[in-house]
Amino acid sequence: MLTYAVVVFAIAAAGGLVLASSVLRGQLASWPLSLLHAGLGATGLVLVLIAAMGSAGGMTTTALVILVITALGGFYLASLHLKKEVAPKKVVVIHAGAAVVGFLLLAGTVFGVV
Repeated sequence: MLTYAVVVFAIAAAGGLVLASSVLRGQLASWPLSLLHAGLGATGLVLVLIAAMGSAGGMTTTALVILVITALGGFYLASLHLKKEVAPKKVVVIHAGAAVVGFLLLAGTVFGVV
């Protein structure tokens, strides 16, 4: 199940790069892509949560906590998007950085690196 979560998060990250590139250029990001990014992120979170409630623990739980915090930042970014405001670049960079840390912890756990 965690392997599926890694794949889903990797796809979400690709969309996130496109979204971030728009914001970093001072443009409003694509709303359909934002929804897809959010949906994939939520799917990944549910998969990790199910695994963490089962036998997975340790670093999986740490990755889950980081990814939940990242999702909260994503909700804030989406709220700005709904108001048709371009998100602050610092917030986008922090959101992306936290997502990368959570993803790497999760992937490291799945592939036996961590």
